[in-house]
Amino acid sequence: MFKYTAANLKKVETLLNEAGYLLRYEKGNFIAGYCILETRKVIVINKYFDIDARTNSLLEIISRLPIDENNLSESSREFMHQYNIIALNPV
Repeated sequence: MFKYTAANLKKVETLLNEAGYLLRYEKGNFIAGYCILETRKVIVINKYFDIDARTNSLLEIISRLPIDENNLSESSREFMHQYNIIALNPV
């Protein structure tokens, strides 16, 4: 079972960073709480979200992104497989 902790949030953030995405926490009126600027590989999350909401948003985003596992560190790959965080559209 996935635990919503600051450590796991950091692992998800690191995974996205290694995949080439810039993650920003900004103030905004996002309908779903986040915005993806696909052509620039920028992900914007509502900065007022708590750890649970941030983590859920990032996990939802990851499931929609093409992530090349070859660009990830061994620890990020293990984290992805441990919690079945696998992109629906793999590269």
